[in-house]
Amino acid sequence: MSEADVITRMLHAIDRLDWAVARDSFADVVATDYTSLWGGEPGDQRADDLIKQWQDFTATLSATQHVTGPTLYADGRAETHVIAYHWLLDGGDLWVVHGHYVARIVDGRIAALTLQTISSYGHEGLPSIGPRRP
Repeated sequence: MSEADVITRMLHAIDRLDWAVARDSFADVVATDYTSLWGGEPGDQRADDLIKQWQDFTATLSATQHVTGPTLYADGRAETHVIAYHWLLDGGDLWVVHGHYVARIVDGRIAALTLQTISSYGHEGLPSIGPRRP
């Protein structure tokens, strides 16, 4: 798999709940910036902690689907558009985030990841509802 594919591989692993592949997509420490979606501050965190946060988040949902556009890769930087669907199948609730991911790739792994949120709509409280997936 090429370095340009690492973002898509990571996002598809999240959708499959394949946490080993998701974790393997990252360097041991990753600079993350989700401030355009969640607020707060960008910062460095252990990849294991990031994966645990995503495990907790996805446990509140029935399913996710991350749809990426073509990935542009040059000089250790990968970029792609993303539409992330998060929903509860039993209740029909849906939260959708449109954005653009920018990643710094080092030795085939994501060392920095920024989500530039374009828009979001739907039920933004889905993560607080409680575990749903089997």
